[in-house]
Amino acid sequence: MATALQDRTAVRREGRPPAGSGTAPLERQHRRIFWPFAGPALLVYAVLFLAPIGYAAWTSLYKWDGMGAKQWRGLHNYQLLFGDPTFRTSLLNTLEILVVGGAITFAISLALTLVLREMRARLFARSVLFFPCLVNAMVFGIAAGFLFSPDGPVNTVLHWLGVAAPPKWLATDNLFPMIVATLVWTATGYYTAIIMAAVDQIPEYLYEAAELDGASAFQRFRHVTLPLAWDVISVCAVLWTVSSVKIFELILMYGGSSSNQPPVSTWNTAMYVYTEAFPQTSAPQLGMATAAALVSLVMVGVITLALRRLMRRTAVEY
Repeated sequence: MATALQDRTAVRREGRPPAGSGTAPLERQHRRIFWPFAGPALLVYAVLFLAPIGYAAWTSLYKWDGMGAKQWRGLHNYQLLFGDPTFRTSLLNTLEILVVGGAITFAISLALTLVLREMRARLFARSVLFFPCLVNAMVFGIAAGFLFSPDGPVNTVLHWLGVAAPPKWLATDNLFPMIVATLVWTATGYYTAIIMAAVDQIPEYLYEAAELDGASAFQRFRHVTLPLAWDVISVCAVLWTVSSVKIFELILMYGGSSSNQPPVSTWNTAMYVYTEAFPQTSAPQLGMATAAALVSLVMVGVITLALRRLMRRTAVEY
């Protein structure tokens, strides 16, 4: 009897259920309700996402115009893809949008978070900053054509200020920087709003204690805001990684027209996939298009996993 009592005491200290009792009742209940709740969602995910990805991977091994018979190519499509200078330009542009555009966006968003945290009218300011992400990309394309045309309002104001030769804003060499600047402008308010929603949940007494200790606004941001909102910032980084690769309509509106595609120097991988699947003067190349789409998918997956690993930190409870 003494031995049994010692065994039960050891079990309680180790946090394990008593011998012979099996899994705890609450854990068994959780296991029973997991599949009824998760099963339908997993089924929809498999049908709408995993199955199309598998079919795209299979299609990427063929030469196919979408109508005739498929011709087996194997991995030759991927060799042609990476040997295509247009695709390499598109891939580099995609990485530039992701890295450079993301760095600028989050630098401005965090700076705005520092400022908004100390503002009285911050709710109104957040609404104003958030507004551009609600506007359709077609509006930006039309507005850019009006504002930055040679005789548009921007150049007119520059002439009044004494600038005799203003930049050719919509020239081919300047289109891609204009696209990145527009992306930064529209995304900054979106991510600022998300980060500020996390900042609003931080208890006020932490800022009061830091202020009593003599911390400046930047020091309060560095030692209170940033650590406690870090999980939300890392999620925003993943959201930017995914969304920046899918940008398409803004490039089409800025550089394209009803009869011409945008200049190749402005393409990203999404634009490359579109032009391969829906060319204007030749037969569709669905094998090449799906191969390019899968390369983009793998790139996003690798970068997302790397971001999650690099930005992983111990959770701070408050």
